[in-house]
Amino acid sequence: MYRTNTCGELRISDVGKKVTLAGWVQRTRKMGGMTFVDLRDRYGITQLVFNEATDKELCDQANKLGREYCIQAKGLVQERQSKNAKMETGDIEIIVDELNILSPSLTPPFTIEDHTDGGDELRMKYRYLDLRRSVVRRNLELRHRMTILIRNFLDNQKFIEVETPVLIGSTPEGARDFVVPSRMNPGQFYALPQSPQTLKQLLMVAGFDRYFQIAKCFRDEDLRADRQPEFTQVDCEMSFVDQDDVINLFEEMCRMLFKEIRGVDLPKPLQQMTWHEAMRRFGSDKPDLRFGMEFVELMDEFKGKGEFSVFNEANYIGGICAPGCADYSRKQLNELTDFVKRPQVGAQGLVYIKYNADGTIKSSVDKFYSQEVLQAVLKKMNAKPGDLALILSGSNANKTRVQLCSLRLLMGDRLGLRDKNVFKCLWIIDFPLFEWSDEEQRLMATHHPFTMPNPDDIPLLDAHPEQVRAKAYDFVCNGIEVGGGSLRIHDTKLQEKMFEVLGFTPERAEAQFGFLMNAFKYGAPPHAGLAFGLDRFVSILAGLDSIRDCIAFPKNNNGRDVMLDAPSALEPKQLEELKIKIDKE
Repeated sequence: MYRTNTCGELRISDVGKKVTLAGWVQRTRKMGGMTFVDLRDRYGITQLVFNEATDKELCDQANKLGREYCIQAKGLVQERQSKNAKMETGDIEIIVDELNILSPSLTPPFTIEDHTDGGDELRMKYRYLDLRRSVVRRNLELRHRMTILIRNFLDNQKFIEVETPVLIGSTPEGARDFVVPSRMNPGQFYALPQSPQTLKQLLMVAGFDRYFQIAKCFRDEDLRADRQPEFTQVDCEMSFVDQDDVINLFEEMCRMLFKEIRGVDLPKPLQQMTWHEAMRRFGSDKPDLRFGMEFVELMDEFKGKGEFSVFNEANYIGGICAPGCADYSRKQLNELTDFVKRPQVGAQGLVYIKYNADGTIKSSVDKFYSQEVLQAVLKKMNAKPGDLALILSGSNANKTRVQLCSLRLLMGDRLGLRDKNVFKCLWIIDFPLFEWSDEEQRLMATHHPFTMPNPDDIPLLDAHPEQVRAKAYDFVCNGIEVGGGSLRIHDTKLQEKMFEVLGFTPERAEAQFGFLMNAFKYGAPPHAGLAFGLDRFVSILAGLDSIRDCIAFPKNNNGRDVMLDAPSALEPKQLEELKIKIDKE
């Protein structure tokens, strides 16, 4: 046996036992004639003791151990004289009488500690070493525990787990596909699934009733902290259900996860908010409700009340009240102005009103508005002495609200109002069925083209499709969209109408989705589904800033795996087999 025990399980009750441990050398310390070695494995750390007085050769061997050497040690469990309350095994140590080096190690490029000296790129290059750090390993253990809890919950609800193909046909609607050339079909390509959407709908036609899959999905899109080229979904579909059935069931699953993982009791039922209300109050379809600073519309208070043309020509004027920030310096206010002017935010400028602690008012638009107008604005915003009003305007209401949302989140961070140990969850409902794409210059499906329109709005599909609401719902936690889904269209005629509004010709619809349309002709049941982003869910419950920290082998911000050096060029022979020519210019 390589080991009788792990490095995390021995306690004072084990004193006197002969044990064998195996693991990695965390650190060594020589003190007089004694050498102490901290031995680490996945389960914890145990202190090994080598005594020069009893076995000099063995002690010399221990003194040659380097960090991350993989070793086996045999010895007797003894009570420690100087106990370490910070270690679970801190009451005992092992008096070693046999040491075997299983594998030596080069000096690692960064310290294998919770607070390491390695930067992101270096740690990603040596991810197999980074995963030895307990702070990283705990995230993957949490991920494992969550998947077990999810599987057990869904199994108890009579869901069946079905694996769907990873090599499928391309569906250009939505994000970009990753494509895979087919050697046996030259010039033709598979796509990696952005989600198992159509396949799980086919399972409903097949009578599988309740399906789930912890599915790998792929999207070739620009990356940020909560996106990766490949990610994992908890993908679910149900037959013979309405929106409330889906929301109620998966709300219970979320409630179970928060209780089991964090000991948090979510309210019952969770708040539901329409998309229009969320945009009006927070400028986001995933509002962070951990703090206030709700938007206040100020058109009536400003428009035509002064000579400020920017406001007089605006179609939307709105602001937030930052509590206790009236003492912001000119430098701090300039930083906020620069922030909203960044291309990522896109505002033209920022107006502020300081409601000073002594009751006086100072504003960046003093020369355009009377004190009475500014007082009316502060009253509308429920501002108190010491508060700071921050105001944006624009010609497009929703676009300006989105800009104001960025400012609101920034202020929430600055004021420490976005506590990772506080969880505010809600459902967003009644999304628009379509959204306008400037890039495509046409209406696109807000979620996907199989989303059911609100039955009350179906008559609007011809004349005013932009007004049609979707039977769709998103689960939002702390300003992050964790999951989302919708009722699906199961009527062939309505699905054809949906494709028509999206600009599909009948031929294109048939070519891309004919398999689904034909399946619907064979008694398709009413069905609905939902998918949670597992990476996002784990990162929220683990209190992480990025989903990369809960993925075993993530990509960097450029979509590269720096450990495997992927993507990489193919050998000419491989390209020739695939009938692919690379333009070397």
